[in-house]
Amino acid sequence: MSTENFSLSFSEALEKAGAGEKPAVDWLVPLLTCSREDESRLFGAADKVREACVGKAVHLRGLIEFSNHCRKNCAYCGLRRDNLEVERYRLEIDALVQTALEAKSLGYHSVVLQSGEDPWYTPERLAEAIREIKAKTELAITLSVGERDENTYRLWREAGADRFLLRIETTDEELFARLHPDDDLSERMDCLRSLKKLDYQLGSGVMVGLPGQTPEMLAKDIIWLKELGAEMIGVGPFISHPDTPLSGEKGGTVEQTLRLVAVLRLVFPYAHLPATTALGSLDDRGREKALETGANVMMPNVTPIDNRAKYQIYPGKICLADDARHCRGCIEGRIKSIGRTMGTDRGDVHRK
Repeated sequence: MSTENFSLSFSEALEKAGAGEKPAVDWLVPLLTCSREDESRLFGAADKVREACVGKAVHLRGLIEFSNHCRKNCAYCGLRRDNLEVERYRLEIDALVQTALEAKSLGYHSVVLQSGEDPWYTPERLAEAIREIKAKTELAITLSVGERDENTYRLWREAGADRFLLRIETTDEELFARLHPDDDLSERMDCLRSLKKLDYQLGSGVMVGLPGQTPEMLAKDIIWLKELGAEMIGVGPFISHPDTPLSGEKGGTVEQTLRLVAVLRLVFPYAHLPATTALGSLDDRGREKALETGANVMMPNVTPIDNRAKYQIYPGKICLADDARHCRGCIEGRIKSIGRTMGTDRGDVHRK
């Protein structure tokens, strides 16, 4: 990632972040591009803020990938509409509800219902599933199902959905257009504003290391997310999928991603920041490293095992052959290995 010459030193930039200054490109870029020698200071500062503001607990969200059908054709995604190599599947309502019940039985307090933009799941069908899950489990429900109109988001909110995750991926218009040939950045932004208006606990996020992305772009992403009022922010490295137009492109790195997680913790002291599966796919300790640099959420997979390998947004995804009970036990062990504790409640957002 190339960058312009910024006059602020790393120490000056870190001081501005520590003082809680309004995020600005001139001090975000030196942090995002800091040297290996300065990384330890950045990571240490972020970890202290995490401890002070959101504590030692790591909140678990059981991830249910309930459909890999998608009407969109995003250039980086293995589930894109034109990828004919994907074996498509969907969990219909009864199977989706049953999977949520299994998550509840494993001790989860929260689930994430994630899918491609699947037209079979009409607004009312998904609302029916949400109502049934809520009635039978009282789990906190996060939706991650893409762009819809405000009335649809309202229907799901009234049905019992608590949170929504819609990643902006990038706020740079030209880069967004290259990544999303059948989408529009302003529409994505409007969706996020609608979700905020409807009082969802609002999640978004970006990819790191995208072809053509610069540190200045990432800095502007952070500024936009701050203005939006994002309360959960997921970031992961770009990993090239062989069955997409971005096949063979250089991917993002663990180091780039960890620096962004740390900077986000400094800018969003009370936000929920996941240690993403993509990090664990690049580095066996990638998720633990993220927890040590500001993250406080993990999302173990509870998708039925027969379908997991079919939901590959990127290649090399971990935990495809592990059943849900094993995944939870593995995650619990990883959390305890770094001196952290398991969250014991729904892990709602911290609103000041």
